[in-house]
Amino acid sequence: MCTVSYIPLGKNQFVLTSNRDESPKRSPKIISTESTGSMELIFPKDIKGGTWICASSQNKLLCLLNGAFTRHQHRPPYPKSRGIIVKDCIQYKDIRSFHKEYDLTGIEPFTMVVWENGELFQFRRDEHESYLTPLDTESAYIWSSSTLYEQAAKIKRQGWFDEWKEQQTYTPESILQLHKEGGDGDIFNDFVMDRHNIVRTVSITQVVNDGHSMTMEYNDLLHLNQDKQQLSLSKLMAEDVE
Repeated sequence: MCTVSYIPLGKNQFVLTSNRDESPKRSPKIISTESTGSMELIFPKDIKGGTWICASSQNKLLCLLNGAFTRHQHRPPYPKSRGIIVKDCIQYKDIRSFHKEYDLTGIEPFTMVVWENGELFQFRRDEHESYLTPLDTESAYIWSSSTLYEQAAKIKRQGWFDEWKEQQTYTPESILQLHKEGGDGDIFNDFVMDRHNIVRTVSITQVVNDGHSMTMEYNDLLHLNQDKQQLSLSKLMAEDVE
C-alpha cells in the first residue's frame, strides 16, 4: 500500500500497480472474491479482514496508501481500520457521496487513489479534514506513502518514474518491471524495499482495465506465489468504450 502508479492506456483504460510495504506477518497469499448485492468485488484480504486495493464490477477501483501529506504520529487505538474503510467506500454510489457522508473522525491518515466510471480522484484524509481532488485520467501519476518515505525519497522516486515515462511505451509489463526493479540500490527506499524484515515490500498487485473488464494480478513476493482474477464491468461502461 505504499507505492502506487497510475498509467493511462486509452479511453477508460488504464493500469494501476501497487507495491505493498508492510510487516511480512500481514501478507495475503491469494485474491479473495466477494458478492455484495449486485456488486462483485476482488481484493487481496489482509489478516485483519480489510484490504488496500479493491476492484468492483460497478466500474470502480480503490487503492490505499498509509498517511496523507506528511508523516503523522501513530496514536492508537483508532475506531476503524483503514483497510475496512476501503471496502466501505467502494460500496458507496461514488466517491463524492463517500466524502460528504462517511464519518472519518479519528481515523488514521491515509491517501486513496480512486477510479470510478471514467473519472480519477485522489482522496486524502489527514488528522482533521478530508480532501478530494479530481485528476486527469490521461496523465500518469505515482504516489509514495508519507509514513515511510520522507520528501527527499519521494522526489527521488518521482524522478525514477519520470525517467521511465520518457524511455518506455506505456504497457502493464513495462510499469510492472519498474515496480520490481526501480531504484538506485538503497534497499530502504527502492521500489522493492526491505527495512530489516520489519517492514518490506511483501507483494505487488497490478490491475489492468481494458474498458470491458478489470484483471487483478497479485504477486506474493514472500512465497513467490501469483494469483489472477478478472471482473466483467457493467454494460454501461463497456458500451462507452466502443
